[in-house]
Amino acid sequence: MGVEVTGSKARTRTVTWEDPLATLSGAAGLSGLEFMRAVMEGRLPPPPIMATMSITGGAVEEGKAVFRGEAGEHLYNPIGVVHGGFAMTILDSAMGCAVHTTLGVGDRYTSLETKVNFVRPITAETGPVRCEGVVVYRGGRVATAEGKLIAESTGKLLAHGSTTCLVIPK
Repeated sequence: MGVEVTGSKARTRTVTWEDPLATLSGAAGLSGLEFMRAVMEGRLPPPPIMATMSITGGAVEEGKAVFRGEAGEHLYNPIGVVHGGFAMTILDSAMGCAVHTTLGVGDRYTSLETKVNFVRPITAETGPVRCEGVVVYRGGRVATAEGKLIAESTGKLLAHGSTTCLVIPK
């Protein structure tokens, strides 16, 4: 038994990005904070995930990263709201980049665990969102950060999360 949808119109979306390896090679010799500033200021191209998910950089400082995004219907799931992957991605980016700002030259990190709580649905009508990630703890091998995703128009919390990262010294 099939379902016929009448009046449905196909939509298209074009995504353009730059070579991600150019960004990686541009990181050589930079501290984590210097690297993140170079990306946020446009001196190095942003990673492709940013264009794919409609996320832009905002600002960084040591232990903090801010991103903005705007979810459209291209991110909807079958129940008519933005897929949780959008909130997860922007939170993971802000929290991980907050940790990245604490790295020395040649140091790296990887996420060990990320937890997100969704507290309000996101739709195309939500409009622009702001996500702030802040380092809670930075040890020699482990760092943790937390993040909040907020609707800019209302100031309401949409989701919040935490991450644990493994720091890999040079």
